[in-house]
Amino acid sequence: MSAYAELTAHFGRIAAMSNAVGILQWDSDVMMPKGAAGTRAESLALLRVLSHGMAVDPRIGDWLEAAAQDDTLSDWDRANLREIKRVWTVQTALPADLVEASSKAISACEMKWRQARADADFPALLPYLAEVLRLQREAGVAKGEKLGLSAYDALLNDYEPGGRSAKIDALFDDLAGFLPGFAEEAIAAQARRSEPPAPEGPFPVEAQRQLGLKIMAALGYDFERGRLDVSTHPFCGGADDDVRITTRYDDGDFGKALMGVIHETGHALYEQGRPAAFLSQPVGQARGMSLHESQSLLMEMQACRSREFISFAAPLMREAFGGSGPAWEAEAVWRRYTRVARGFIRVDADEVTYPAHVILRYRLEKALIADAMPLAELPAAWNAGLQELLGITPPDDRLGCLQDIHWPSGGWGYFPTYTLGAMTAAQLFDAACRAEPDALPGLARGDFTPLVGWLRTHVHAQGSRYETDELLTRATGRPLDASVFKAHLARRYLGTQ
Repeated sequence: MSAYAELTAHFGRIAAMSNAVGILQWDSDVMMPKGAAGTRAESLALLRVLSHGMAVDPRIGDWLEAAAQDDTLSDWDRANLREIKRVWTVQTALPADLVEASSKAISACEMKWRQARADADFPALLPYLAEVLRLQREAGVAKGEKLGLSAYDALLNDYEPGGRSAKIDALFDDLAGFLPGFAEEAIAAQARRSEPPAPEGPFPVEAQRQLGLKIMAALGYDFERGRLDVSTHPFCGGADDDVRITTRYDDGDFGKALMGVIHETGHALYEQGRPAAFLSQPVGQARGMSLHESQSLLMEMQACRSREFISFAAPLMREAFGGSGPAWEAEAVWRRYTRVARGFIRVDADEVTYPAHVILRYRLEKALIADAMPLAELPAAWNAGLQELLGITPPDDRLGCLQDIHWPSGGWGYFPTYTLGAMTAAQLFDAACRAEPDALPGLARGDFTPLVGWLRTHVHAQGSRYETDELLTRATGRPLDASVFKAHLARRYLGTQ
């Protein structure tokens, strides 16, 4: 075998291991009985250590050096070499005992988080989260020394390859200055109109599920390669060709679960559309989490809160719950789904106030990784930060610092990709609608084919062939530009759309 063939075979085996971890993790979050937590943690830790051992195999360096001299490789193959080297460089910074300890700490913390969140009991979670943080900080330092980055930037790099906090600071400071005033304008504008009537519940969970399945089908989700389930925190996971999503239901508000389903379906469409020929290779993976979040937010915020889509979806909602009257009319539904309101829960936030939630978490996790703030002060710092950014204070930690699973699950450095994703989503949706004249009108018929087809070609099927900035420039004609996001907000919330 050639050196490149050795590499692809080796990383194919790593992908198979990752698939096994993905399904076990999905089961832990969705179906596993509590009593199995200890055994599952041991199994996941072992698989992650074995996978790490494969990713740092000393032969990889030799194979990379030899493959670099192979002039028969295609552009895709050379991009795969680049991505293999990136993975290898990061993984060789981590000792196996740190990988094992981190995996076990995360498993324990996730299980404790579920109960602590339900009980609004941050002190109960504190020792578990402190251990996860300690190990994440240690991993960030180790990776940073290898990459020449700060500990935080090294963790960020795992989710946003090439991303740097200095660039994010500038973007977020700009948004933090822009959004509070804009939110005031948007709230004032909607106050000048009568409040849209709200439908009366309860809304049976099974009816919500069936509505979600219909919308997933319209978006283009492949049910032969995935499924819909329930979890404490909505997510998209699973394995290659087994892309599973979850939501959570509230029988008093069906919109929360529906928009959760749409958001996670956006993620799933990206995963189901990755290049089949390189599915098991690093170059076939999604290109970072800002692009991944752009796909979920493009569907949830850009496409499925448009007037066109709501005109299609409102009759389905009415039929699902046997509704009648003004509250079920498309105009009322659209106005409810584009209503700006300051709230405590990030995943339920409108797109105007959503970035404030992300900016808060980003600033806090940077301070915690830098050891610039004691973890015990997180609830107070959270409440003070939300008051500063949105003018509200959570009544308890369930609605505050306990609401997200990201930190208990080891996702330090992930949060900024949500708002980077929102800006990217606006730019991609704008480009798609300009390139495909039927993309927006199609939504009124429940036909996502023009929109998803454009995304398949320009984003999904490209995998990690290009660096993020290059992929976005190729797709839209320019690198990330916050002005497109701001213009979208102005049209939707201050205009007549």
